[in-house]
Amino acid sequence: MKRFIILILEILVLFIIQSTMFHYIALLNIMPNLLLIIVVSMAYINGRNYGMLTGFIVGLLLDLTFGNLIGLYALIYVTIGFLAGYINAIYSEDDYVLPVVLIAIGDLFYNFIYYIFEFLLRGKLDVLFYFRRIILPEIIYTVLASVFVYKLIHMINIQLDYGVNREV
Repeated sequence: MKRFIILILEILVLFIIQSTMFHYIALLNIMPNLLLIIVVSMAYINGRNYGMLTGFIVGLLLDLTFGNLIGLYALIYVTIGFLAGYINAIYSEDDYVLPVVLIAIGDLFYNFIYYIFEFLLRGKLDVLFYFRRIILPEIIYTVLASVFVYKLIHMINIQLDYGVNREV
């Protein structure tokens, strides 16, 4: 129960930061996707089921606040949490490269699926323009932010797993 409450608090804090403060530090109208970082991080650290739960909560929150279609964000984030959770089998506390790579792949997947549902189905076929102007800068920006955010999420999870008096 404690882990679930901490998860909800992490999601709410990252949601508030992403939806309010990051508009001021956007580069070319591109902001890092902090909520994707928490979904991939939770899936990588805790497995598929926890990644899917995190993805569902994040997706539903985004659907209710910003979504045109209820369920689109939830579907995308649940899928990302499920797929990233497969890598949990090779989870290592010392590895910081693999989660960042997973976040980059997850962001590419998220933006590609979002492009299909929001633009391609409406007849906007210029995928290269969308890739250059939106997808690639967002992946770079999200990966840079993920270095710091993943470390913080990882430290919180270690504290939840081992407690404050962890022996090295």
